[in-house]
Amino acid sequence: MAATARVRETGGEGRFASSLIRVGSALLILVVAAALLAPLLSSWGPEEIDSAASLAAPGGAHLLGTDLNGMDVWSRVLHAARLDLGIAVAAVALAVVAGSLVGLVAGYRGGWIDDVLMRVLDVFQAFPTFILALAVAALLGSGTVNLIAVIALVNAPAYARLVRAEVRSVRELPFIEASRTSGSSSWVVLWRHVLPNSLTPVRVIAPLNCGWAMLTLAGLSFLGLGVPVPTAEWGAMISLGTGDVVAGRWWTSVPPGLFLLISVLGFSLLGEGLQERADSTRR
Repeated sequence: MAATARVRETGGEGRFASSLIRVGSALLILVVAAALLAPLLSSWGPEEIDSAASLAAPGGAHLLGTDLNGMDVWSRVLHAARLDLGIAVAAVALAVVAGSLVGLVAGYRGGWIDDVLMRVLDVFQAFPTFILALAVAALLGSGTVNLIAVIALVNAPAYARLVRAEVRSVRELPFIEASRTSGSSSWVVLWRHVLPNSLTPVRVIAPLNCGWAMLTLAGLSFLGLGVPVPTAEWGAMISLGTGDVVAGRWWTSVPPGLFLLISVLGFSLLGEGLQERADSTRR
């Protein structure tokens, strides 16, 4: 009876995880499709100005109206999806690679190398993530490459610690010792056996971090440290349209906010679903 109950519980958790993954994936597919089809879904360019339609209400030639400069909000929202998704995914990928390499070396080698690397990570993690991102962004300046570097830098320490903990467990497993005694070099053991078996938690956390990376990017742009105007970016659009909401012109900031919400929700549901699936598998 107890075994049957556990099977049923696991099956229910598996279905719940699958539902989260499906909903999250559907939301992300919607945003990615909008980004890819942006030139086809709008007849205006993201930086094209209609001088006769400044702050025009939604309707007519402008589906979601225009902003203060006469630029089409619908077009800018769609094109901003390309930039926001691209920067977030690139930053998380860079953070995963850099953090995993540091964690791999620290966890496998141990000793003074581990101590030095962990103390360096302690310095970075002593600051709140967004405050550190603000400081580094102010130092490096705006620009797509700099923003990717900033977001990757503040996220890499978490991956390093996660991979380090996994490596310290995996390196003691019998098949790792068997590989060593068979004559495999340290590099072969690391790349063929230790690293692939230490990345499961990273695959779960990465989608969640993509959502947080988008929020970090939007926050930096909102404060003027992100993508420079007039480049279409959701955080900058929300910032420029904040005053318009008070005046009843909701269309300049609400649409980019909704797209940002949908994207972050999609990544969050996908990550939560993967986390639930991994937990149910372990049980």
